Amino acid sequence: MIGQVLLGLSILIVLHELGHFWAARAFGIKVEKFYLFFDAWGVKLFKFNYKGCEYGIGWLPLGGYVKIAGMIDESMDTEQLKGEPQPWEFRSKPAWQRLIVMLGGVIVNVVLGVFIFWMLTFKYGETYVDNTRLTDGVVPGVIGKQIGLQAGDHILKIDGEDVQWFNDLTSPKVLMGGVDLTVRRDGNLITVHVPADILNAVADHDRNEFVTERTRLGSILFVAEGTPADKAGLRVGDSILRINDKSFRFFDEFQSELMANKGGTVTLHLIRGDSARMDLVSGVSEDGTLGINYSGRLDLPYERFQYGFFAALPIGAAKAWSTVADNVKGFGKIFRGEVRADKALAGPVGIATMFGTEVNWLRFWTLVGLLSMILAFMNLLPIPALDGGHVLFLLVEIIQGKPLSDKFLERAQIAGFFIVLALMVFILGNDILKLFR
Repeated sequence: MIGQVLLGLSILIVLHELGHFWAARAFGIKVEKFYLFFDAWGVKLFKFNYKGCEYGIGWLPLGGYVKIAGMIDESMDTEQLKGEPQPWEFRSKPAWQRLIVMLGGVIVNVVLGVFIFWMLTFKYGETYVDNTRLTDGVVPGVIGKQIGLQAGDHILKIDGEDVQWFNDLTSPKVLMGGVDLTVRRDGNLITVHVPADILNAVADHDRNEFVTERTRLGSILFVAEGTPADKAGLRVGDSILRINDKSFRFFDEFQSELMANKGGTVTLHLIRGDSARMDLVSGVSEDGTLGINYSGRLDLPYERFQYGFFAALPIGAAKAWSTVADNVKGFGKIFRGEVRADKALAGPVGIATMFGTEVNWLRFWTLVGLLSMILAFMNLLPIPALDGGHVLFLLVEIIQGKPLSDKFLERAQIAGFFIVLALMVFILGNDILKLFR
């Protein structure tokens, strides 16, 4: 997990700072330092000098930076600003050039995010479950039950629009809340409202606790070694018909019966092979599982789409930009009080749990692409000390025809530093509290 997080963050930080670096060099601006991670209090893990620039790795993995000559930045090095402006300094360049330098990191992050989603779409295509062919409907999780959904419901429409793909039911369009679902239940059509604050529940649980496809049990595909199923003698290919004297057709019914007997023992009535029927006594784990996987999901109505190299570009780009739109909507909900900030925001610890403890390259690159777009969005926020703050001040300079004073920029940078520091403390502390919860 730590290795994946450090690799992912390193890719994002280095490329973001390279955006600033390349833009500065293109306009003849001197770059004095290029650091992956922060060398706080001068502590460096590694450094070397090349063509007048110090490259290195700091010890604090919360970001990185390039130190550009003649610029008031997070280093707060104002000594060089006391002298006359030099032609290689940031402050000597036209405002439009300085604006491009400040946007360089964001531009690279956007290009990277679009490129990653483009390549993932090209390589893996897209796989959807056809919602119109889900003959057994859906199964609500904790969140779905809270809003009134029931096992076997068929969700037909979202705000009056037909739902072709099941994936849309767990998309931000629904989980951002404030929509109405048209549901067919026992031959009748009813409306189920998704509340505007549903993201609070999603943060406490998971989007899979909204709804999943309802599947039949099928036969056993896998028995994990050392689990209750393995100890009881269950085999691949067995089909369980009843638990104790209770019959069931669907996996959710089977799961509920196991949960009712968690930590205890059950009698499994099953078929082995073509017709051999037998009973096995098995323990049930404390989390209500046997340690088996079933074939039920293989029978879902999957549709797979593969795209050519250029055809994948607009689809990948749309995925990348949708992450920005979702973040904008999410922040809007926080400011309107519909979602609690401590539930909606995640920091380094939360990101680490997303990567997981096993390397899955599809998941890894999907998260890196997602984080690249989020990093671009966050850096554009008009907070001093972030790229967006510098962009805001440069736009003011362009509009009024003269730069803001160095004293104002210094004070704004200090204020921005404390704002960012407070946000980092809040988010990191929130991550740690979530682990304890």
